[in-house]
Amino acid sequence: MAASILSTSCFVLPTKMKAVSLQATAMASTCPSYFSISTANTTTFSSLSFSSGLSHNVFNRGCLSTSTVQRPIRHSIVCEAAPKKKADSAAKRARQAEKRRIYNKSRKSEVRTRMKKVLEALNELKKRPEAQPEEVLPIEKLIAEAYSVIDKAVKVGTLHRNTGARRKSRLARNKRAVEIHHGWYTPTSAVAG
Repeated sequence: MAASILSTSCFVLPTKMKAVSLQATAMASTCPSYFSISTANTTTFSSLSFSSGLSHNVFNRGCLSTSTVQRPIRHSIVCEAAPKKKADSAAKRARQAEKRRIYNKSRKSEVRTRMKKVLEALNELKKRPEAQPEEVLPIEKLIAEAYSVIDKAVKVGTLHRNTGARRKSRLARNKRAVEIHHGWYTPTSAVAG
């Protein structure tokens, strides 16, 4: 194996060097003290590779000279269309919940109002001793409107179906109690018993 000694008197490469080229000239005449190779016999190095984008050339006997290569300046323009910031999901859910709360509140209020009107009309009818059976007809109209509102509230999910059924049953029970009180209706269990 051939031993090689590199003298480092001026073997400093510039940091911004883009390429390295080798000149194959006589060593003694061209560059006497800059770069010298002393070996036992005259061997040649096959190749010398440089990192960081430097070109590699065959390293024959010669002098090392450096030159900077001018490259065109590249201007890159980055166009980025900034998308709209995505809404925070928790904030959106809170807005939706508030909207639904107000909507459901008005539906429930309407159900309570209709039920209250029916129950007040039934109580007034129950208190009068000389009431006629025809006086139940306007109350039945109010009951039908209350049923409609309750069914709509159940359909859109404001009320549970069991709650809707319980409210309708309450209205029907009160109407039946008024009819029994005045003697306009007799239950089948009372007739049989």
